[in-house]
Amino acid sequence: MKEKVSVPFMLLGILFNVCLIAANLLETKVIQIGSLTVTAGLLVFPISYIINDCIAEVWGFKKARLIIWSGFAMNFFVVALGLIAVAIPAAPFWEGEEHFDFVFGMAPRIVAASLMAFLVGSFLNAYVMSKMKVASQGRNFSARAIWSTVVGETADSLIFFPVAFGGTIAWKELLIMMGIQILLKSLYEVMILPVTIRVVKAIKKIDGSDVYDTNISYNVLKIKDI
Repeated sequence: MKEKVSVPFMLLGILFNVCLIAANLLETKVIQIGSLTVTAGLLVFPISYIINDCIAEVWGFKKARLIIWSGFAMNFFVVALGLIAVAIPAAPFWEGEEHFDFVFGMAPRIVAASLMAFLVGSFLNAYVMSKMKVASQGRNFSARAIWSTVVGETADSLIFFPVAFGGTIAWKELLIMMGIQILLKSLYEVMILPVTIRVVKAIKKIDGSDVYDTNISYNVLKIKDI
């Protein structure tokens, strides 16, 4: 009999995918927060790491791996549909083509950087969360959630900015942008941590699951091993 998927797992998986797609679309707008200039994607993208933490904590690395690959596939699918829609000529009477193309006509370099950074950052986040849980015997969830996010977000920024903007933006500015993104996304995790803790406790109680990843493969390509 095939393993069943619980409702909490399904809902978190859906939210994870929605957050990733929304973050990519929101990245096209630059917003001002105090004296800092960031992309609007910052509003939602860190939530995907929080969900990643929850899934890795409750169901383990193998389930997190499945959700990460599903997020990658859905993100790629939406980007592909957007590029196809941009390539198709607009109706003569429609006046919104310029704005539509600005949002959905992302450069291949930006798309590649975004998808690559997402995969590496998300898998590192889940890996660190999984390893630290086993090493700590399930204690210190707060520390594990924060450190896994710091590692994941750092890897994400170190990959995305150089691949997306290397050669077009001065390296000094790139380093500043990377530092700001890492700091803000990590602070996001810390600020919402009380909510994350309560969500994880509630899911464990409802689902009856609390997986420890002992003797598993961390090969990210083994998506059938769930």
